[in-house]
Amino acid sequence: MSRMPIKERSSKIYDALTQYFPDARCELNHVGAFQLLIATILSAQCTDVQVNKVTPILFKKFPTPAMMANASLTDLMEIIKSTGFYKSKAKNIKLCSQKLVMEFYEKVPKTMAELTSLPGVGRKTANVVLGNAFNINDGIVVDTHVKRISNLLNLTNKANPVKIEQDLVKIFPQKTWCNLSHLFIFLGRKICVARRPRCEECPINIYCPSKKINKSSKF
Repeated sequence: MSRMPIKERSSKIYDALTQYFPDARCELNHVGAFQLLIATILSAQCTDVQVNKVTPILFKKFPTPAMMANASLTDLMEIIKSTGFYKSKAKNIKLCSQKLVMEFYEKVPKTMAELTSLPGVGRKTANVVLGNAFNINDGIVVDTHVKRISNLLNLTNKANPVKIEQDLVKIFPQKTWCNLSHLFIFLGRKICVARRPRCEECPINIYCPSKKINKSSKF
């Protein structure tokens, strides 16, 4: 494995994970780009499961950018309180919605530059929206799972998400970028869990230099 070129190894990693997690996808429940945008803003420092409990109430009351833009901060904070950092999130989703109304005719833009001009939207959120709402592979979503697994696999040695993304886009074909993050996130949530990774069950353990497998294992 150590002598295998990194692009060849990364290709095998991607293929193995694709077979193991054929249903890998964004787990934020949404209908359309606007809902995904707001849900992703809310997902910062919060689980997708918790966000999915909040967004049905939020979008039922404020289903459009215009209605969200005109919502009171008090109402927004009350609905999203359980997602954490609710004061700043409420402010951001209101300001974000206002900018969508004033500058983008209530349409979520389809470029990285325009998306990251919106309040509360960084590269990670923009990549989520571009990849999942518009099927545009402009970059790779780097969350805590992607960061940890990329380092465990020696695909990067960086800690900064932007630098990790820069390393990964050099290794993986552009058409795989959106799905790659889903695969790493599924792996991190289901098998390569941070505190107790189940290396013996991992579908890519033969490609992982960080694996820890019991000597009695058939692997």
